[in-house]
Amino acid sequence: MSKQEKGTPPDCFDCEGQPTERLIEMFVRMTQEKRIQLGQTPAERAVFRKLHGVAHGHFEVLPGVDRKLRVGIFAQDRMEAWVRFSSDTSPTDPDLGSTLGVGIKLFGVPGANGLGEPGTTADLILQNFPRFFVQDAKAMCEFTYAGVVLKDYPGYLKQHPDTRAVLDAMTAPRGSVLTSTYWAILPFKLGKEVVKYRLEPETAPQDVPDDAPGYLATDMAHRLSRDGCRFRFMIQRRTHPSTMPLDRAMDDWSEKQSPFVQIATLVLPRQDIGERGQADYGQGLSFNIWRTPPENAPCDASSIAVVRKAVYAAGAAARHRANGQPLKDAPEPRPGAPRTGVRPEPRDDSIVKAVIYPSIGVARVGSSPEGYFIGPEVTEPPAEDKGFYRDAQGRLKRQAARFRIYGVNAQGRILRELSVPKSGAKVRWSVQLANTKAAWYGFQLALDIPEASSAPPTTLRNATVEDRSRLAITPAAQSVQGVNARPKRFDGTFMDLDVHLGDIRTDESGRLVVLGGHGVSRSYDGTYAITFANNEGWHDDVSDGPVTAEVVLDGKPLEVVPAWVVVAPPNYGPQRKSVRTMWDLMRDVAVRAATLPLPARPSFTHDILPLFQRMAGLQWVNAGFAAGFGWKGIFDFTDPKVLARLGDPSPAAREYRRVVANQFRYFARDSWSPTPWPWLYGDAMNIPPAPTPRQYATLTDTQLVMLQLWAMGEFVADHDPNRKPPARLADVPLEQQGDMLTRAALEFCLADAFHPGCELTWPMRQATMYMQPFRLAHQRPGWKEPSLGEVLTSDSVTISNGPLYGQPPGGLTRWMAVPWQTDTASCRSGYDKRYDPYVPSFWPARVPNEVLTEQNYKIVMDAQKPLAERLAAFANRAAWINPLGATSYTDQINNMVQHFDHLGVVEARKGPSDTDAFPAVIEVEDQHKPIPDVIPTDDRSRLLGTATGSAVGSHHGEAASAAKVDVSGIEKVRRFPGGLRS
Repeated sequence: MSKQEKGTPPDCFDCEGQPTERLIEMFVRMTQEKRIQLGQTPAERAVFRKLHGVAHGHFEVLPGVDRKLRVGIFAQDRMEAWVRFSSDTSPTDPDLGSTLGVGIKLFGVPGANGLGEPGTTADLILQNFPRFFVQDAKAMCEFTYAGVVLKDYPGYLKQHPDTRAVLDAMTAPRGSVLTSTYWAILPFKLGKEVVKYRLEPETAPQDVPDDAPGYLATDMAHRLSRDGCRFRFMIQRRTHPSTMPLDRAMDDWSEKQSPFVQIATLVLPRQDIGERGQADYGQGLSFNIWRTPPENAPCDASSIAVVRKAVYAAGAAARHRANGQPLKDAPEPRPGAPRTGVRPEPRDDSIVKAVIYPSIGVARVGSSPEGYFIGPEVTEPPAEDKGFYRDAQGRLKRQAARFRIYGVNAQGRILRELSVPKSGAKVRWSVQLANTKAAWYGFQLALDIPEASSAPPTTLRNATVEDRSRLAITPAAQSVQGVNARPKRFDGTFMDLDVHLGDIRTDESGRLVVLGGHGVSRSYDGTYAITFANNEGWHDDVSDGPVTAEVVLDGKPLEVVPAWVVVAPPNYGPQRKSVRTMWDLMRDVAVRAATLPLPARPSFTHDILPLFQRMAGLQWVNAGFAAGFGWKGIFDFTDPKVLARLGDPSPAAREYRRVVANQFRYFARDSWSPTPWPWLYGDAMNIPPAPTPRQYATLTDTQLVMLQLWAMGEFVADHDPNRKPPARLADVPLEQQGDMLTRAALEFCLADAFHPGCELTWPMRQATMYMQPFRLAHQRPGWKEPSLGEVLTSDSVTISNGPLYGQPPGGLTRWMAVPWQTDTASCRSGYDKRYDPYVPSFWPARVPNEVLTEQNYKIVMDAQKPLAERLAAFANRAAWINPLGATSYTDQINNMVQHFDHLGVVEARKGPSDTDAFPAVIEVEDQHKPIPDVIPTDDRSRLLGTATGSAVGSHHGEAASAAKVDVSGIEKVRRFPGGLRS
């Protein structure tokens, strides 16, 4: 048997005489460059290819170190450092079982280095085992030959059990790269001495098995996002040459003869290693143990050190050449690394522009003649007192939208508010409101989904009215200025009927206050409402339009970035948000349009936790959500222990996170099953369910991506159970106030089923609607809307400069139901009672389904009653629509038109203090006031003889309840009379 057959290279290969040349050939020419030729992009290192993270920090030499050792690197007191943590494996291979390495590049080390390069850097390279797996360069060449040329590492290892034992032990830690110990393995000079290096963590190591493919990167990111990390840099002096060989890399030096002692500290401060460009910067760095001052050079007697010099240099050259990078060492640390003595960038305090916030404000109609309140201005406002939302006569107050103007610098950073006295600015506000619903097209289905082609055609409302201007309510624009400006009204007409759309005024600080109508809806010809969205001859008094201003600062006019205001229906669940809010939707539009970035690592507190909090919050407006996610529910997302577990980034919680994330709906996976979360109806909802994934709602693409990152552990673990969000805008830093105002307004708007919706509908998904994220484009001066014909289609609606581009007054609300009350009264839950009587649901956050009544709340609070009775009362939820009566669907929607303020507002109240069997805060319906039928008996008989009336009715032999009225045949849920086209 020949030497080659046993795995030993032939004599001509000469591993003894030419180890450097042969290792370059095998590592670089045959391996690294072959990968490059096969298209590896970007080109990678020959070894330690899998990156776990790159961190910046500094290297501090300890005071009091022996002066003989203060040479080269250690002559400096403090050096900036960039540190690359990696594994010697493919980037696609799992971390577990790999060999871990760390490369440290130090900046500010003057003098020539062992590579003959100019520059002021020095490199340290270490790995997580004290011994190498072969003794010298010849053995390294033979080992590499067996694997690269013969493809027979197992054969070599069978003949070399010592090498096998070391390789088996050189495996990545089960815990963290930041709690592992590293050795430089080879001997190095330190002045006139020879030493070995070790890097050991100040944090105790963890031994946690983890089979996730990238667990080390995830752990590193989490740790450094929470806190900094420190390593002790140790040296071991060569005190006994006879037992401390220089060219036997598999041999340990005895710590009994020469213990390791600390000489320096490597400090990695708290940081986000996912900062853009940081990993790329680290990947572009090259490391070589000979890039160091001569006083710290590797020992010449170490043959492995000698060959590494050339092999590492050849590999770096191949990689940089393939990547189009210059082969030179970084002359200074990447900008962004902490540097002492560097002045911060000068602050730009020059106001160059004015911006109105919120970018989209939301007002709401109410029946109170004078009473109103300001809408949410922070995302988590404290609950209001009992009775806050009604006036003394029990009528619903209107919600006002309040606007402010901020002065910003050239970068858009807010510098100060300009809409208040003593700001130095003169402000004149202007607003125009319009309601053009009756002159627009009827709603059938969202026109941006495939199912729209199967729905009835989208035709003009009131098509027989020739003079379309009589159908549009378009009052003149109004302006106000100063403090406490008197109201300016928006009065218009509809088919010769007077209509009041609201007014504008300023508050005591000069900020703009916009109020909408009083919820007055009626027909001009005396007809009754018969359907959910397209009642001919009807109008309502919701509206929308532009908010602009003229601003003069220091005698000079400023450009003003305008805003928009939407007047919407009332909010009957003022503390509740849906799982996908309008802010979430607009954020997703901007991310997909590349005008906002997708978070590389979502925040648990701000991006993930709200999903669970919102589902739990819906317990107060829907009985199914109460059982599923509420107090003591199946998934009790009110339990602090559950929330803590959801916010735990550790490997122990990974499968828990994955299982939870997999409960959310994915269209491609879940088809038309009703079971995935969030248990809400979708854009193409139909009864019976249509074979379309849009039968039910899902989250935005951005939310789903962030959920998957969270499930994998790639998130900012910032959960704080004691966190107190700002209760008012004054608690928010000035620079963040604008974004807070916008988010607060839009998070209380829904983006569930656009069928058509509560406040806004499907056009908000179109990027062409916006001038910038969250800010609508306005129609250009002199613009005339192009004619779209009698039938609107998915193609015609997208024409350039059409209705999905710059908006006119009334451009947003025209897509909604007319009147709004008929759609609100049609929004139910559990249409298919065979599946579940409570879920899925339409818009429960704004239009409740089942609520806790005042009567049951009193039982819950009565400490004298048996606990079982109190628990039963807590679980007993009443139908919110009960005040509408149980006569017929037609009666219900007309009753809602006349007395929408009879229905309850869900308010927050204190829970019992005598027991922990109930939550500390309970939300209760404030009233349950029945509405007498407004349709006379004779008219009802005539209506019930029509096709619309015959489709509904009540169950006989049961107690009268509005929820018992059969609505399974109404137009809202019969969208595909001809079937769904394939």
